[in-house]
Amino acid sequence: MTSQTVVRKRLQEGLAALNRGDLHRAGAICNALLATQPDLVAAHFLVGLVALEGQDRKTAFQAFSSVTRLEPTHAAAHAHLARLLMGEGLVQRADEALRTATAQNPSDPLVQDLVGTVYSMMGEYSSAQTWFERAVDNRPNNAAFALNLANNHVYHGNTAAAQTLFRQVLRVEPNSPQAHWALAGAAKATDDQHIRECARQVLNPNLHPRMQAFYYYAIGKECEDLGRWEDAFEAFTRGAAARRSTIEFDEAAEIAMFEFLEQHFTADWLAQCEPGHADHSPIFVLGQPRTGTTLVERIISSHSAVTSAGELQQFSLGIRRLSNYRDPKRFTADLFAQALTLSPQQLGGIYLETTRKMRGDTPRFVDKLPQNYLCLPLILAALPNARIVHLTREPMDACFASFKQLFADAYLHSYDQREMARHHARYHHLMDVWRQRFPGRFYDIYDEATTADLEATVRRLLDFLDLPFEQACVDFHAQDTAVSTASAAQVREPAHTRSVGRWRRYASQLAPMQQELAAHGVT
Repeated sequence: MTSQTVVRKRLQEGLAALNRGDLHRAGAICNALLATQPDLVAAHFLVGLVALEGQDRKTAFQAFSSVTRLEPTHAAAHAHLARLLMGEGLVQRADEALRTATAQNPSDPLVQDLVGTVYSMMGEYSSAQTWFERAVDNRPNNAAFALNLANNHVYHGNTAAAQTLFRQVLRVEPNSPQAHWALAGAAKATDDQHIRECARQVLNPNLHPRMQAFYYYAIGKECEDLGRWEDAFEAFTRGAAARRSTIEFDEAAEIAMFEFLEQHFTADWLAQCEPGHADHSPIFVLGQPRTGTTLVERIISSHSAVTSAGELQQFSLGIRRLSNYRDPKRFTADLFAQALTLSPQQLGGIYLETTRKMRGDTPRFVDKLPQNYLCLPLILAALPNARIVHLTREPMDACFASFKQLFADAYLHSYDQREMARHHARYHHLMDVWRQRFPGRFYDIYDEATTADLEATVRRLLDFLDLPFEQACVDFHAQDTAVSTASAAQVREPAHTRSVGRWRRYASQLAPMQQELAAHGVT
């Protein structure tokens, strides 16, 4: 057996170990190969894949960088680097890596799908669609590729095309929890056929709780479509319990963070800060999820002078970079302790630099990351001419809307009624503190008022933003740009009041949530 044959065999063994989840074995094979051949590109690439699976981003970055140094035209390594760089908010460097990857015109559908994923992370959904379509064309029976393309169609409002693809995925993989959940969310159910299929699939005794959650939330959504309220609530409760069992929500750490924010970010602190960046282009839309933030973003970005940049992590990532903060948790008391002494001018500058690619060529842009309410004093310091719009909603409606929504890896407090309520009470109190300390520096919009009198709300909002009135902002639902949030379907409709007071259908079941809110002074 030749040495090259031995190397190929060892690489195959390493890849097989990775595919079955044996990261230790895969890593050991890589180390053995690199000990004898330090410049073996395939081994460095496998190290990167193993590190990604083990969530070791630093090692993955080093490994893929080694690949591109040894083989500068390695499209897959450049694409992986682009994804890693986007995760750190280094958009310009990610864009450069992605350009290098696409310049090779990769024919591997795995790489094409990865390129589409990175374009999605950049908010370039049309480019993402092109690459997802290439991957599906090359491998039409790959469920993961078809699922990515289907979700892209949802973002663009092409629900018929999305449903066709979701069903195609389910023909290939009838037990795909993500596809069942996405199909339920793509359109309103008219019968219980899909509910019965999800109910059958969720009974699989080997199904992981996280996968169970997809089925239960799909069942809950379609039961609501059909007005089967008790069945819907039971499904949401089962889904929330399944998801809650798979995550660690550190409520004590969240309490400490809120207390730190209230204690240290005072009006005196802001007054003593050095001047921030003078740019007036950012518009921050923030608050709790499921409170109308996407609706208001669509209203604002329908204006000819405004671009929607999506939900950007760049502000908090700027804090991380300037302070060299390494904790993987996104928001902590320690992060804000580090932020206290940062230069507002530098923080504003790094935010503007890292958002440049996503904010288009209009004079203003919207950053719609709800959790930026935590950073509100820092935004005031770093970008004093930015505008901040805060969305608020009747507390029980807001809490229930989050409780019945399956999120990705954020909002870990939302899968238990009492935890959800206590989190909302902390948020509610903090916003009261910000309102008292920084009067007139942000604009409150009540979701219920928006739906009740849209044009009046739009006129007042545009006045606050120093933008002239445009009818397109009232007709926001006609906008055809992509939306990648859980509200993708709703914001393509005119404003409505169907969700106002919806929690009351479940008043008895939601008693723990209501009691917890009342106990913390939120009525």
